[in-house]
Amino acid sequence: MADADALRGERVVLRGQEGRHAATVRRLARGEQAYLTDGAGTVARCLVSAAGPAELELTVLSRQSEPRPDPSVAVVQAIPKGDRGELAVELLTEVGADVIVPWAAERCVAQWRGERAEKALGRWRSAALQAAKQSRRAWLPEVSAQAGMSAVARRIRSATLAIVLAPDTPARLADLDLPAAGEIVLVIGPEGGITAAEEHELAAAGAVSARLGPTVLRASSAGVVAAGIVLSRTARW
Repeated sequence: MADADALRGERVVLRGQEGRHAATVRRLARGEQAYLTDGAGTVARCLVSAAGPAELELTVLSRQSEPRPDPSVAVVQAIPKGDRGELAVELLTEVGADVIVPWAAERCVAQWRGERAEKALGRWRSAALQAAKQSRRAWLPEVSAQAGMSAVARRIRSATLAIVLAPDTPARLADLDLPAAGEIVLVIGPEGGITAAEEHELAAAGAVSARLGPTVLRASSAGVVAAGIVLSRTARW
C-alpha cells in the first residue's frame, strides 16, 4: 500500500508498518518485483532498488488504473461471535465484496458497545486491509461503522437490488435476475436467524429473499458463498 501522491513519482519509499511488513515479513530483496496500490484503483508495478530492515525503496516500472467495480456488492453481515467476524471479512475481501456492513441484528450473540465496538471494528478493518493486500485488490473494500436496522433499511432502499439470504424461501440466489450496474446488497443474518420483525422491515425496504442451496451455512461463511455466486454472474468475473 502507498498513497496516491507517492505512486505518481518514479521512486517510492515504504517506511513504517508497510516498510517493515515488506522488508521483514515478505522479505522482499533488491531486484525483486512488487505491486503497490493506493487502494483507489491505481496499481504500480515496481522493482525493489534497495532494502533495509524496516524500509524499502522501489522504482516504478509501470502504472495502470482500474475502474471502480460495477456492479458493486455490499454485504450486510450480522456480527458473528468470536473471531468468526474477522474470518468473514477476510473471505469477503478476497472474493471481491466492495462494502462490508457490520449489522447488530437482534439475535446476534456478540454485542459491540462502547470501547469494545471501536476495537472490534478496528479488527474488521485490519482484516480487510490485510486480505486486500494478499489478494492484490486495486480497490480496498469499505468496512462501515456498525449499523442498526434503520441504517440497513436505508441502504436497501438505495440499492439497485437487495437480497436477504433465507434458507426456507423457494427462490434460489442463482436464479435471480441481477442488474448489470449499480449496487447489489446481500443481507446475512445471525446464527439464530432473522426475526419476523426484521424480515418485515427488510421486505418493506425493498429486499427480496433467496436461498443458497439445500444446506444451511454459518453466518461467517454464507456471505462469501453468496458474493461468489453473484460476482460469478457479472462481468466482473
